[in-house]
Amino acid sequence: MSNLIQIMECPEDLVPIFNFLKHGVFPIIQIGIPIILIVMGSIDLGKAVLSSDDKEIKGATSKLIKRAIAAVAVFFITTIVSILMGLFTSSGTNVEGSTTSWKDCWTEL
Repeated sequence: MSNLIQIMECPEDLVPIFNFLKHGVFPIIQIGIPIILIVMGSIDLGKAVLSSDDKEIKGATSKLIKRAIAAVAVFFITTIVSILMGLFTSSGTNVEGSTTSWKDCWTEL
């Protein structure tokens, strides 16, 4: 049982990695990728409208809708990760006697 508790505890050497992910990578993913997806979809739709081809306009509209849905999903990636990290909580205590879990490791940064 102690091996399971050790696996579920948040190692101190992972805190900088979590900090970098939460404050460095996720804001770029959360804001940048949706903007890029929407801009690319708008450019495709603009090209289709300028070509005046109904088939291209329908295809570009469907592509824009799919990209918008993907942009919303990417925007909520931090919430999804936080929920997943909450599933890996530990009720064990570490050597110092304090409780440390993956959720605490993620949310207390």
